[in-house]
Amino acid sequence: MIAVDKRAFVEATPIAAKKIRIFSREYNTQIEFSLDDVPDHLGVFKPFWTIISQVAKRARLDQGVELRIWSALPPGAGMGSSAAVSVAATAAIYLCFGLEPNKDEIFAVSFEAEKTVHGTPSGIDNAIATYGGALLFKRKKITQIKLTKRIPFVIGDTGVKRSTGEWIARVRMRRERQKPIVDAIIKTIGKISIKGSMLLKEGRLKDLGELMDINQGLLEALGVSTEALNRLILAARNAGAYGAKLTGAGGGGCMVALSSQDGIKRVAKGIRGAGGKPIPANVSLEGVKIEEKQR
Repeated sequence: MIAVDKRAFVEATPIAAKKIRIFSREYNTQIEFSLDDVPDHLGVFKPFWTIISQVAKRARLDQGVELRIWSALPPGAGMGSSAAVSVAATAAIYLCFGLEPNKDEIFAVSFEAEKTVHGTPSGIDNAIATYGGALLFKRKKITQIKLTKRIPFVIGDTGVKRSTGEWIARVRMRRERQKPIVDAIIKTIGKISIKGSMLLKEGRLKDLGELMDINQGLLEALGVSTEALNRLILAARNAGAYGAKLTGAGGGGCMVALSSQDGIKRVAKGIRGAGGKPIPANVSLEGVKIEEKQR
């Protein structure tokens, strides 16, 4: 998995009242609740209370916090936007209360926050948002991949929102019906990830693109691709992409196409022509960081 240079931003400002006040541009939502009387149903905002609870272990909460959230990542699209917001919120809230967490602490706290929404996430989304660069996730172990060259690619957003849990459940049901075959597919996808990490490290982008195409075929066999995703993927390939596949759990959301730097505009045009929203991107090596206010 690689970190893209499209960020989620969280601005944390202390307020006198002992409350959490959240403004989210992407969800067009405002929510406010007391630190002494947390409502049971916070939905997508539940992670923020988890973060505050962790801060309370290190600092006295004699004031509240106002959070303003905006993002270049589409929510519910398989781009790890939820984890990116949790990571940014952890750093912002800690700093707001005078604490300076290191990246390991930011990862640990944001991962606990994500569990309140997604149950048993792998942690890879939080890790990539925290540390940046490229990471390999294997047997619950996360390994950094050292990159030797720029990795230009285009994200294609179908505009279709989907539930990660729903599509994971679909794979689970297919596995119950076809266990040996599905297990073999999943094992092969794991081998592709390991081989792909080697190609990524060596900068062999054309070979990596071929693996992406093979991976996409296997994901289609698992039943997690859709007509909209397939249309954007085919358009990207026809426009000269080295390879293309869906991102996240599938079912909608985004796909990603690997390209040469010279081919980015052609691939983006192809995705747009197929009805998608192209987002040219590159790898971000920095991970979570403090930036000047921007909107």
